[in-house]
Amino acid sequence: MDMSKNKLTLLAICCGFFLANSLISSCGDSGNSKQQNTQTSKSTKEALVSSNEVAQKNKMPVDAWKAPDESKIPGGEEGEMIRYGKELIANTAAYLGPKGKVGVFSNGLNCQNCHLDAGTRIYGNNYAAVMSSYPKVTARSGTITTPIARIKGCFERSLNGKMPDSTSKEIKAMVAYMTWLNQGVKNPEEMFGRGAEKIAFLDRPADPKKGALLYAAKCQSCHGENGEGMPNPDGKTFFYPPLWGSLSYNDGAGMYRLSNFAGFIKNNMPFGATYENPQLTDEESWDIAAFVDSQPRPHKDPTGDYPDLKKKPIDAPYGPYGDKFSETEHKYGPFQPIKDAYKTKS
Repeated sequence: MDMSKNKLTLLAICCGFFLANSLISSCGDSGNSKQQNTQTSKSTKEALVSSNEVAQKNKMPVDAWKAPDESKIPGGEEGEMIRYGKELIANTAAYLGPKGKVGVFSNGLNCQNCHLDAGTRIYGNNYAAVMSSYPKVTARSGTITTPIARIKGCFERSLNGKMPDSTSKEIKAMVAYMTWLNQGVKNPEEMFGRGAEKIAFLDRPADPKKGALLYAAKCQSCHGENGEGMPNPDGKTFFYPPLWGSLSYNDGAGMYRLSNFAGFIKNNMPFGATYENPQLTDEESWDIAAFVDSQPRPHKDPTGDYPDLKKKPIDAPYGPYGDKFSETEHKYGPFQPIKDAYKTKS
């Protein structure tokens, strides 16, 4: 009994000691907790302010382009061609890919992989102004380029293939769909949301090494560790397209120019991002674009491109050039010095 009493007394003393220590610790931490809570509150407020600033900056103007309502597609043969044109844009490979039901004209990508939502998304390389902008003399060809010639360029470069006959039902359907999307557009140069946004230049070269880390964190889960994409079970199309390698766009495509690709990434990637709710900064977008476009891909013979070197885009990633800047500088930047040099010449 005495032994038990001694044990109980010792236990009470120990409990009291630990309880006192606990109270002292909690009192001592209260200042730190308040400080941490204050810091957390401050960080939360800063994040909310930043989020609100982005939301305000990226607020969609009321006059931004909107795709026509599909319920207004006319009936009859005209409507059938418009709907078929949309289907070809959205599921190009199923009709015109390596196992296409119409023929083999592309590498397995869909037009929609670059022209999102069948060419209807704001700053998703939409077709808002295609039919209003062409025909025109383009810097790349140096000659008058028609809408059909523009489509041909996409097949040869972005789809790394060849275009079906220009008089085919498929090309006529694509033109019919783009024409329908373009209704009511009179001043394409002044229209908000057309094509892809040109985001601000960095004051340094875009960095493929930084982009590799960002790609692993933000892009790899959809597009694969090696940029191989995610194929659909049918084996004919991709759920998420390959970003490099033999089945991706070639080095003559528009996406191989960083100013095009960075703006596209900023407003559309990762999955779920939009112009109003971006998930990446401008800087991150440039670096991811640099990483992806530093990877191997099919080659397109550039002979004949940009016959007037004075009109060649400053981020054209292949020579020759009419200036002192290297091919690496033209591909990754910094681009402002190149732009300034061209201004000085003119």
